[in-house]
Amino acid sequence: MPASTLRYRRFDGMDLLQKIRTLPTQPGCYLYKNAEGEVIYVGKAKNLRARVRSYFLDASQANAKTGSLMREAVDVEYITVANEHEALALENNLIKQKKPRFNILLRDDKTYPYIKLTMGDRYPKVFVTRKLRKDGSLYYGPYFPGNLAYRLVDLIHRSFLIPSCKVDLSRYHPRACLQFYIKRCLGPCVEDLTTPEIYKEAVRDVQLFLEGKPNELEQSLTRRMGAAAEAEQFELAARLRDQIVTVHQMQDKQRIATTDNEDADVFGYHFENEMLAVNLFHMRNGKIVDRRDFFWEELPESLMDMAAETASEADEAETVTRMEPDPTMAAPEIGEGLPVMQHSAVSELGGAFSASAFFSALLKQLYLDQVYVPRSILVPVAFPDRALLAEILGERTGRRVKILAPQRGDKRSLVDLVCQNAKQSYDQRFRVLQPSIKATQEALQDALMLEELPRRIECFDISHIQGAETVASMVVWEDGAMKKSDYRKFQVKTVSGVDDFASMREVIQRRYKRLLEEKKPFPSLILIDGGLGQLHAAYAALEEIGVTLQPLASIAKREEIIYVHGQENEPVVLDRRSPVLHLVQKIRDESHRFAVTYHRKRRQMRDRDSELLAIPGVGPRTRQRLIEHFGSIRGIKQATPDALTAVVNATTAERIRSHFAAEPENGSPLPVLN
Repeated sequence: MPASTLRYRRFDGMDLLQKIRTLPTQPGCYLYKNAEGEVIYVGKAKNLRARVRSYFLDASQANAKTGSLMREAVDVEYITVANEHEALALENNLIKQKKPRFNILLRDDKTYPYIKLTMGDRYPKVFVTRKLRKDGSLYYGPYFPGNLAYRLVDLIHRSFLIPSCKVDLSRYHPRACLQFYIKRCLGPCVEDLTTPEIYKEAVRDVQLFLEGKPNELEQSLTRRMGAAAEAEQFELAARLRDQIVTVHQMQDKQRIATTDNEDADVFGYHFENEMLAVNLFHMRNGKIVDRRDFFWEELPESLMDMAAETASEADEAETVTRMEPDPTMAAPEIGEGLPVMQHSAVSELGGAFSASAFFSALLKQLYLDQVYVPRSILVPVAFPDRALLAEILGERTGRRVKILAPQRGDKRSLVDLVCQNAKQSYDQRFRVLQPSIKATQEALQDALMLEELPRRIECFDISHIQGAETVASMVVWEDGAMKKSDYRKFQVKTVSGVDDFASMREVIQRRYKRLLEEKKPFPSLILIDGGLGQLHAAYAALEEIGVTLQPLASIAKREEIIYVHGQENEPVVLDRRSPVLHLVQKIRDESHRFAVTYHRKRRQMRDRDSELLAIPGVGPRTRQRLIEHFGSIRGIKQATPDALTAVVNATTAERIRSHFAAEPENGSPLPVLN
């Protein structure tokens, strides 16, 4: 904040009311702290002293949220800034950094993918990413819906031959990978397969394609196609012709976020039983292209009785009557007349939920850090900072941004339509309605950034006790159910001692080398029970057999964080009630159960074999003959003397019978293995 006079002050040795009297009258942010020194609330104000003093008024103390806050607060800190614009931005940063429990915190958020063109590399590549970094690359997007980015990158591979591989292109390699041979890469990894000039021209075509300049791109492709035909380079001319066709086909399908007047984000919500569901619909070029869901459960007191807190600032916002549709009504058609509803919802406990205060906090956290903001944002209710936030967003984007709370007409109908969808989201989330299999698959595809809908998932786990009897399991989930007929068990053969990474590497290589040899299809996703170490071990095994594009992920125990190979720095953290997380946990837990069961069976076989070896006259070969003949220890115990002498001599048979006959008196029962 170059224009601000930033001041950070901590108070010691005074009671809280005395400290507040020393606050300045400048704009800024204030931070309440509890006895443990934790920040429990962050707020902003035009006048710090007046705003913080208002918490001690009788009317404020009667407010449930303010009363609870002031009973816990023992200290206050403040930061002064130059104006209210900076105060609003600073408040947003502090809330995201400190996560105070009396503030409204944005949860269940997801980011939309961008396409990244690594212009800083010797040979640029194209990737899908959800994070923007200042690394010299070009970023295009965001893309709605999320899988559009993957479809476009796949199109770039097929049409423009720019790769997404992890091969180091700063040096040449002796041989190209499979992508070159299936004509999805120009082959910059091998000398003389392409030239820097040809590759640079292809990258320029990709830039024009992603920047939405079809006319300029078509003219360039047409000119080069004619030149190639004249030079009798017919294969090159045919490829350029196909690229022109691709450009024509994609003009109507591409939904890159644009800056025209028809782009809008529309909000709706449903509040009931102290729980809140919010829907956000993204409209691009006048069409709804995607939606987002947000949920709050076990709401902090900051969501209740906030009307009193914002009363001092409400004069800045026009009076508005909130219109929330009756959940029993059908979704209204655009243009229909709509009933006038309440401004706030009253919970069963008697507290009032303030929608205006909620959307004031939500929109700040959603948009202040975003690269792209649509021209229009439609919300169900006006809030005090609406004009100020719109002004700040306009300054950051370089164009006018409108935050509207429509009261009637088509836009109001659209808001109420989103509210109806929020009601459906609430029912699905909090009334424990199971989503459809396809919905779960689509959510998993979006969460893990998979190119295709996950129809089959194979999950692996390792089980052992201090390196003994190391085994692995593979379980299969296919089209919504566990497919037990495809389960597999593995004995780890090449690893001794405790080495989960090497064990995982052996098992993955054995499994998928066999699939390659038998020319069988690979799963949509390979899931590993473990963290980054197991994930990298699995990828190393796949890489050794020449498989580099297989979707691969792992789920870490305890933290329940999902790591996707290729984006390990951006782990997927899902809400604990997410159906996607529940599905991944179910598959992981089944893999663990299957591995532990097999390990126990192996251990019991080992222990039983050892029991036979303790009998005088029974060696490894005799033990093997007995097990093969009788099938188990129980069969040997129940064998008659004549049956035993059919396998061993009479002396050994008598020793075996004496050994097992003595167990009830002399032996103690084996401990139960949990």
